[in-house]
Amino acid sequence: MITIGLTTFKEHPALVQNAKSDVTLPEYAAVLPTVELDTPFYGIPRESTVINWQKQVPENFQFILKANKLMTKHDIGQDAVSDEDRKRAFYEYHRMVRPLVHAHQLKTVLFQFPPFFQRTTENLQWLFEIRDQMADLPIAVEFRDPSWYDPALTADLMRYLKSLNMTHVIVDEPHRLNDGVPFVAKVADESLALLRLHGRNEQGWFHQGKDWRGVRTLYKYSADELAAFAQTVTALADQVQEVCVVFNNNSGGDAAPNALALRDLLHLSWSGLGPQQMSLF
Repeated sequence: MITIGLTTFKEHPALVQNAKSDVTLPEYAAVLPTVELDTPFYGIPRESTVINWQKQVPENFQFILKANKLMTKHDIGQDAVSDEDRKRAFYEYHRMVRPLVHAHQLKTVLFQFPPFFQRTTENLQWLFEIRDQMADLPIAVEFRDPSWYDPALTADLMRYLKSLNMTHVIVDEPHRLNDGVPFVAKVADESLALLRLHGRNEQGWFHQGKDWRGVRTLYKYSADELAAFAQTVTALADQVQEVCVVFNNNSGGDAAPNALALRDLLHLSWSGLGPQQMSLF
């Protein structure tokens, strides 16, 4: 199975004909079968908020939710956080996602680690502790430091993630020798391959001026680039139960058009209604 989604649902007017305001979750779910939400990264929502999301989507629609910043250690070097604070975040996260788990609507929890989260013994151990804290919840990990992708160690990394039942996030982003991560189309978990496409705007990505957050994903994938992704996705689909592609190149509103173009290249369909799933014809 192949699925396609976007980061957030509001900021994609290309999904709705003659859209004059933010896209609503029901409008989004009528076009695409999954969405990635970063709300929990900043603050873990109430269970009632999650239930409200569920009421607005088909029963087979799924959510990718970002892990909270305490769970990914984005707070390191900032205000002191106790071990109890971190444990409480995991506990509250479990409680928050219960409705999605019960309804089979949680695709995965995305642990997008900060760029300073390097491949060290301590951080490898933290991955083990994450699995322990998350119990059997689905987990996907996105690394943002190139130390994780030493060619001599990549196979070992995939074996380690497999042992922890974690999905390796395949990232497309600008990268240089010692900055950013390469596109490594390797899978660790046989149930899911997750691709997150941030665009290739090197100037906007690496030069962190005052408008950095507004321009870092300013990129429109070309037809040739989308065709290459389609080939990669098709190859991965032979290795795993599901390949999910999430477009995050939206500073210029290009994520939705690119997602719809890839959908058409792969001949995918999604009814947005009832029990059907988005799949190859």
